[in-house]
Amino acid sequence: MAVTDILQISGSSNGSSTSPVPKRFWLVSVPRTASNLLLKILNIPKQPQLLSNQRSGYFFYEAISAAAQDGILGKEPGTWTNEEKQRYKASIQGCLKDLEDFSTRAQNENKAMFTKEHAFWIFNPAAPFKMTTSEAYSELFEEIRLDIGDSYGPTRSYSKSNDTFLSDEYLRSWQMAFIIRHPALSWPSMYRAFTKISEAGFMDEDGVKGTISTNMSFHWTRRLYDWCLEQPDIPTPPPVVDAHDLIHSPEVVLKLCDQTGLDKECLQFKWASNNNGKADNWTAPGEVANAEELAMHRRTVNIMHGTIEASTGIVKDKAPETIDITAEVAKWKAEFGEEVAGIIEKAVWDSMPDYEYLKDRRLTV
Repeated sequence: MAVTDILQISGSSNGSSTSPVPKRFWLVSVPRTASNLLLKILNIPKQPQLLSNQRSGYFFYEAISAAAQDGILGKEPGTWTNEEKQRYKASIQGCLKDLEDFSTRAQNENKAMFTKEHAFWIFNPAAPFKMTTSEAYSELFEEIRLDIGDSYGPTRSYSKSNDTFLSDEYLRSWQMAFIIRHPALSWPSMYRAFTKISEAGFMDEDGVKGTISTNMSFHWTRRLYDWCLEQPDIPTPPPVVDAHDLIHSPEVVLKLCDQTGLDKECLQFKWASNNNGKADNWTAPGEVANAEELAMHRRTVNIMHGTIEASTGIVKDKAPETIDITAEVAKWKAEFGEEVAGIIEKAVWDSMPDYEYLKDRRLTV
């Protein structure tokens, strides 16, 4: 569908949006929720008032990928060594510095900063254990919290609902938006992708287990969404886009543009396939230790981005109109075996309340 057709459907005669562009715009996602499709449609690199890196975000990717390779994300907080704590904090602190450097550049160029990050990536690694046990894990929470620059004020507060390693003051400096997708579609897709990543040598079996146990959830997305609702200086609820609407009713993107100030004229619903370009631009040789590690990162990118980069437009069969979870479970058993199918099924049912909560608050057309 052409941009002009979408604009005509919406009744809009031009590409202007009804809201000013925020100074900083953060898209919160979860792996396999069609967030890369949304970025492709929004055409982030061509948005004239935005600045981002070559990944259109993922500033915390290096830290999270290193932690996944080390197998520490699934470790009980009390078993972290001092070296592991220091290495992890230094890694995410470096990622934050890169993000802030880009933000400064955006400000100097009179542009808005854009990033996309997966929700769990910015949560304190003690948070999953705090959620499932009665332990507060206050020591690890305190040790992992990042050093925030003086420009965010003299105080560093962490409200009860903020289990991230970023302070309330810092998070308030961003306008957030969220993307979700039915967990019965997202979680098996995630397992397939992470299994391929493991086979490519990027992480071992423990790394896969730790990664899926923390990422197969909309708990972290909802926590951030609810945190936004609690902030007195955020006048309206942050926008939520469901992947089903994105695929079957793409004019929902116009509403997202209206709420965020993004340029509708930049939207695209058809594009040329690009099988290799994403991986080539994802990780630069200077960011990794050697050529072998660089190749591994690029294989991982091809696994996670291969479908969207090989496409030339929206693929509607990626979002069936109805989803029968019981029928899907039977397919998972045939594909993955009883044990893995059981893990995915439990994650799906556990995720449904948070998904339905966010879905009820999504943008609609």
